[in-house]
Amino acid sequence: MATLLRKIGLIRLHDRDTEDPKHHQGSLKGTKGNQKNNANKHCQTSSESNILSTPEIKARKLDQQGKDKPSGKDKQGKEAKEKQQTGGGGSKATSASSTAPPAPHRQHCTQVRTRRLMKELQEIRRLGDNFITVELVEDNLYDWNVKLHQVDKDSALWQDMKETSTEFILLNVTFPDNFPFSPPFMRVLTPRLENGYVLDGGAICMELLTPRGWSSAYTVEAVMRQFAASLVKGQGRICRKSGKSKKAFSRKEAEATFKSLVKTHEKYGWVSPPVSDG
Repeated sequence: MATLLRKIGLIRLHDRDTEDPKHHQGSLKGTKGNQKNNANKHCQTSSESNILSTPEIKARKLDQQGKDKPSGKDKQGKEAKEKQQTGGGGSKATSASSTAPPAPHRQHCTQVRTRRLMKELQEIRRLGDNFITVELVEDNLYDWNVKLHQVDKDSALWQDMKETSTEFILLNVTFPDNFPFSPPFMRVLTPRLENGYVLDGGAICMELLTPRGWSSAYTVEAVMRQFAASLVKGQGRICRKSGKSKKAFSRKEAEATFKSLVKTHEKYGWVSPPVSDG
C-alpha cells in the first residue's frame, strides 16, 4: 500500500512539474471562454518550450550540433581541397574563367552552325526551280558564293540582264561562328549594280541582315528572295558606264559601308531610303 501511495505521489509530482503555472492560474481565474483560449494557446506553445527545456533533449541537441559543425581540421582540409580544384589562383582563376567562354560552348556553337548549313545546302539543291545555286568557296562550308538566277521578269533589271547576257547576279555570303543566331554577311560580287539598295563595295542595305532585324528562323533561300524583291523595289539596274562598270566591288569597302549604314539606321530608324540614294 505504501508503495502504491508513493507511486501516486510521484505521478502527481510529475504532473505538477510539467504543468504550465500560468496556464494553471488562468484556468482558475478566467471564465470558461478564457479557459478554452488559454488551453489552445498552451497547446500551441507548451509542447515546444517544455519539451526542449528537458535536460536530456538539450544534451541531445547540443551533441547533434557538435556533429554537424565541422572541426577546425576538417574546415582547413575542405578549404585546401577547394583551392586545389580552382587551381589555387583565387581571384585570378575566377577572372580568367569569366572572360574566356568554355570550350564546350564553342564546340556546341560550331556543331549547330554546321548542322544548320548542311541542312540548308541540301534544301537549296532540292529546290530544282533554278532560283539560286550555291558553290562553296574553296570547299568551305561557312563561305558561299550564291548565284541569283531570277528576279521579277517585269522589272528593268531583268531586261538589263537579258540585254547584257547576264545569267545571274553573284553574291558572297559568309556565316559567323554563332550563326544562325547572328546574321550572315552578304555582298554583291558581280555585275556592278546601281540603286536597288546596293551600296559601295556591293554592301546591301537591308534590315534583315542586321542583328536588330535578324531571326534565326530565316533561311538563306528566304534571304535571297527578300534581296531579289528589294532589288526590284529599289529600281536596281546593271551599271553600263564604261569606266565605272569595270571596277570590281571590294569586300573591305563593303564591310565599311555596311557598318556605316547600320549606325545611320540605328540612329534614324529603318525607313526605306529614296530611290536616288540606293
